[in-house]
Amino acid sequence: MTGLRLDGRARVFGDDINTDYIITSRRKRESLDPQVLRQYLFEEVDARFAASVEPGDLIVAGKNFGCGSAMEVAVTVVLGAGIRAVLAKSFSRTYYRDAVNNGLLPVMCNTSRIGELDRLVIDGTSIHNATTGETVTAGGFPKIMLEILEAGGLVPYIRKYGDFGL
Repeated sequence: MTGLRLDGRARVFGDDINTDYIITSRRKRESLDPQVLRQYLFEEVDARFAASVEPGDLIVAGKNFGCGSAMEVAVTVVLGAGIRAVLAKSFSRTYYRDAVNNGLLPVMCNTSRIGELDRLVIDGTSIHNATTGETVTAGGFPKIMLEILEAGGLVPYIRKYGDFGL
């Protein structure tokens, strides 16, 4: 992961965070506007969470983040809240692909020693915890996925390059 550098506060969740925890499916019937949806981020887990998010915050979770139903809006709401990356031990396949396709950085790494509001710096495959001084290594991305992420998602990538050059 070269070229991607982010820093922000850790907002910590546990294992098996499903898409209905991220945003309940009934909310997508109200609007698909990310600026409207952002107020509902994790409302079923903590009704005050969305109001406490600052642009640049980073979601940190355990294993199987984004499991459950395949709702692309579960990525849209995270991006709408100004969150550019999710760090987790593992992701559901669907959430991972939706994240890449929409320009949300899904970082697989050991998150067990990251605490709520720790200051993190993601630089390539290195995640430095400025609060504790610890550094962990993340998995990398295939070249095409990195290019999609750097473009801001699949649609901006296609607009820029026209196709995949296959």
